[in-house]
Amino acid sequence: MPELPEVETTKNGIAPHILNKTISAIEIRQPQLRWPIPAEVSEKLPHQIVRSVTRRGKYIGVHTDAGTLIIHLGMSGRLYFVAPNIPPLFHDHVDIHFGADEPILRYTDPRRFGAMMWQEGEWTGHPLLNHLGPEPLTDAFNVEYLHSKAKGRKQAIKQFIMDSKIVVGVGNIYANEALFMAGIRPTRAAGNISKARLAAFVEAIKEVLEAAIAQGGTTLKDFIGGDGKPGYFKQELKVYGRADQPCRVCDSVLIEIRQGQRSTVYCAKCQK
Repeated sequence: MPELPEVETTKNGIAPHILNKTISAIEIRQPQLRWPIPAEVSEKLPHQIVRSVTRRGKYIGVHTDAGTLIIHLGMSGRLYFVAPNIPPLFHDHVDIHFGADEPILRYTDPRRFGAMMWQEGEWTGHPLLNHLGPEPLTDAFNVEYLHSKAKGRKQAIKQFIMDSKIVVGVGNIYANEALFMAGIRPTRAAGNISKARLAAFVEAIKEVLEAAIAQGGTTLKDFIGGDGKPGYFKQELKVYGRADQPCRVCDSVLIEIRQGQRSTVYCAKCQK
């Protein structure tokens, strides 16, 4: 599943090509994604000017005067540009047109776990977004905030930090990496971690996300950015996907366990 850096990369990839352009038409070939695409998308989006493109958590907002098209890439969704004469393939479900001679912004999604929704007014008021915690790369996500949320919590720190009500966008890959960088064992109860160690964790989360965004996201089997280029962060991963390999710091064999149906890889020597 694309995580925050991949979504940010996609947003950054498509924005320069659609900002201040008029949407001439939207072609929906398959309306049944994770949820049915609402009728307002095809009724209200055409003839609107794209005023801005933003991200909240793993959601991309394409903002117009009429409202916001909210896009979630799901497990395997992808946005990319094609020339007007390129016919759609089987999994190409939605085309956003910007004129006869302009490239088409095409949405493809083999598993159809993604979504396209519509919101008038403030887009963060949509039910999919109104419960989300702070963005991890903002000042609102700091040690004081995280310490207050973790106090008394018995939940494992990895599952705790992946809760979008606590903070958005820290998915499985980056939770693994940040915990390793901060020297925190993923199974440790969130409420049993000192404030000083949580401060290191906050900084590690910011560092690993910023590094991934700078390198264009993490290349996994499904992700390609909005500019058509894959991410290159995978080569930098220290623990995720490296079970039974030597730790890059101490050479101990990395351990893999399952937490909440997700793979967790850690070093028993470096992470306490």
